[in-house]
Amino acid sequence: MPGTELFGSEERKEINDVMETGILFRFNHDQQRNGIWKAKEFEAEVRKVTGAKFSHAVSSGSTAIATAMAAAGIGAGDEVIVPPFTYIATIEAVFFIGATPVFAEIDETLDLSAEGIKAAITPKTKAVCLVHMCGGMADMDSIVKVVKEHNLILVEDAGQAFAASYKGTSTGLFGAAGAYSFDFFKIATAGEGGVIVTNDEQVYKYADSYSDHGHDHVGNNRGMEQHPIMGFNYRISELHAAIGVAQTRKVPAIREANRKNKAILTEVLSQVEGVSFSTLPDPAGDSATFLNMFLPDTTTAKRVVDELNKNSVGGFNYWYTNMYHFINQWDHIHQMRTVSKLTAQLGEHQDYGNLHLPKSQEVVGRLISFGIRCTWTEDEVRTLANNIAKAVKAAVGEPALS
Repeated sequence: MPGTELFGSEERKEINDVMETGILFRFNHDQQRNGIWKAKEFEAEVRKVTGAKFSHAVSSGSTAIATAMAAAGIGAGDEVIVPPFTYIATIEAVFFIGATPVFAEIDETLDLSAEGIKAAITPKTKAVCLVHMCGGMADMDSIVKVVKEHNLILVEDAGQAFAASYKGTSTGLFGAAGAYSFDFFKIATAGEGGVIVTNDEQVYKYADSYSDHGHDHVGNNRGMEQHPIMGFNYRISELHAAIGVAQTRKVPAIREANRKNKAILTEVLSQVEGVSFSTLPDPAGDSATFLNMFLPDTTTAKRVVDELNKNSVGGFNYWYTNMYHFINQWDHIHQMRTVSKLTAQLGEHQDYGNLHLPKSQEVVGRLISFGIRCTWTEDEVRTLANNIAKAVKAAVGEPALS
């Protein structure tokens, strides 16, 4: 968790700025602020990192992707192609804006593939919600081609891929809108927070209003502002934004340290028989928050997980059995268990309990991801790499490293 490794005086200074004014609300109260606008600063820092023309901070990565889709015009009656490997918030967002998720295959990038998207398109398909998983990026050339050929809306959930890019363009900026997460587990954290980015001014204006009950934020009398559209409360507080300001400024240095440490892990583990790595369509754009390691098959991966646990080698995720990141464990979605009826339940949808996604099952079954820490010493990285190598060798029946 790189961001949380670096909490210090910078974060305290930004928080104290807010506390001295007493204005925790992100809008209005101009006279009492003394020029302190942390949400606006946070948004500006995100634009510096990503190159986005417009950015808007909200309460979480979950509300960011929901707002991005709504601002892009996706809603009731629309089918949205989604991956089965993502944090569950992506799927929840599709449901709760009134649309219907359609699950499609991923590939070794860990993201939706162009082939998977094409196979999932129906006459009701309105959009693709592409998720850039585990710090990397999807194969954007092939995906954008399919999106354009079928006149679809592309929205990117880059919650795990802030500071990643593809051929010089930041994740989140290939379609109508993108979303980043700044929760406690990301490359930079606001505690809780998210940011929508776009290069489309109208999409930005919709996101700005949609995330604050439809306010147009014109003038300095909040109670008399116009409401051009309906919306809801997805606002970020000035306190969360203050932390986000300090953290986002650290991202370039975090990314550089991540890449150095990941390179050492990759160098050592690439020499271990049976180990390969997820595909990075643009290695130069890696945020390097994860080392994503493949084993030859699911059975071997499970044995490696057992060896890692037996030897107390932590810091990894085996997503195949993770309750919130892979479709196998989403029983509440398989059975459509809700407390209130969803729009998707009013019409036809995939049989979520009987999906046939063999490529995704094979990819995630073989995958073990290790979180990269930016504060590791080289000795710590090499010790971890050797411990992983020992676990792999023990799992496949080869002599362990001495």
